[in-house]
Amino acid sequence: MTDASLTPATTATGTRSHTRDIGLKARYAAERRFRAYGLAAVALGLFFLFLLLGSVIAQGYTAFWQTSIQLDIEFDEEVIDPDGNRDSDRMVLLTANYPLLAQRALHEKLGVDPDDRAARRDANSLLSQGVRTQLRDIVVSDPSIIGTTRTVWVLAHGDIDSAAKGQFDLTVEESRRRVNDRQLGYMQTLEEAGVMEGRFNTGLFTFGASSRPETAGMGVAIIGSFYMMAIVLVLALPIGVAASIYLEEFAPKNRLTDIIEVNINNLAAVPSIVYGLLGLAVFINFAGLPRSAAVVGGLVLTLMTLPTIIIATRAALKAVPPSIRAAALGVGASKMQMVFHHVLPLAAPGILTGTIIGLATALGETAPLLLIGMVAFVADYPATPFDPSTALPVQIYMWSGQAERAFVERTSGAIIILLLFLAVMNITAIILRRRFERRW
Repeated sequence: MTDASLTPATTATGTRSHTRDIGLKARYAAERRFRAYGLAAVALGLFFLFLLLGSVIAQGYTAFWQTSIQLDIEFDEEVIDPDGNRDSDRMVLLTANYPLLAQRALHEKLGVDPDDRAARRDANSLLSQGVRTQLRDIVVSDPSIIGTTRTVWVLAHGDIDSAAKGQFDLTVEESRRRVNDRQLGYMQTLEEAGVMEGRFNTGLFTFGASSRPETAGMGVAIIGSFYMMAIVLVLALPIGVAASIYLEEFAPKNRLTDIIEVNINNLAAVPSIVYGLLGLAVFINFAGLPRSAAVVGGLVLTLMTLPTIIIATRAALKAVPPSIRAAALGVGASKMQMVFHHVLPLAAPGILTGTIIGLATALGETAPLLLIGMVAFVADYPATPFDPSTALPVQIYMWSGQAERAFVERTSGAIIILLLFLAVMNITAIILRRRFERRW
């Protein structure tokens, strides 16, 4: 009987143990599958990220080099100032036929027959139209150069630059190319002589808007973005921090403050183009501020950034332990002293992080700036925030719509610059948080 009575119990125990093993194996298998799905998702995200960055860098790195031609230019007084009026009339130096000086030097370098109009035309097409501005600035800055011969690196035409970088298929028939066989021969002659090469493209960072890719740059956009970010920082940081401190530390908890908090959270999710419509209606149509001005862009981006800063600041204030507040009040500090002498310094890393992230988000915005007219063709630097200007993301948008092949590389080059700015701002936020963050 003993053996008979023990058999069912033993069988039941073995069955439960077997069932438990199957359950553990199933849970472990599910955990392994979940980890595999997570790794696959991360790998897929990194793949598309590297694909995007690789595409942008592959198309844009050439924008940082520009093909130039070294010429021995004679600043002929008969061309620049034949009447000798430059001391009394500065307009003489501004209106001279400077391209003729570069064309003469190029013809001499290539040995072009002066009577062959077709050869002279093809040779002249190697030079950018921006050579007028380039030589004019040299003469205006130093009029004593008139009558002398100087060695100058002048910009090549955009088509010549693209051909030199291999962006054109030069194996197709001549009628389908933007660069003909004679021009290719001229390019080969100049390259063999060592007077035609790719040089670092400083104009990408200093030139303004231009319809010619070789003379188009981000100078005006960089200055405009700087003005806008300065306005956002000056307005959004103090207003956002003050609003956060009041809502978190001083405001009574009632229905009104609940409505305000809900609306702040909703404003953070409003599409940026809506802020552009608001800025157009309030700052331009009602307040009468100038279109295409950095001050309007800064005000619009301030409104867009405020909810982000307020939410980040409130989260940083909430992260300060209640014991800090209780200890400050316990030793006799007023509520104002408790907030500004104890809570706010401890919340500063989170506030700085939220502010920098908000600024980085504002720096990359395009839609609201389009609605307030910052797509204007601006060639001169804005002296003040009230002058016409544009911004880096808008400049990228404008270049992306150009038909010239050389604008493709400039679009990607500008994207690289913008991504570097954003990366620096986000890395700064991470460093500040890790440098000043305190753990309890």
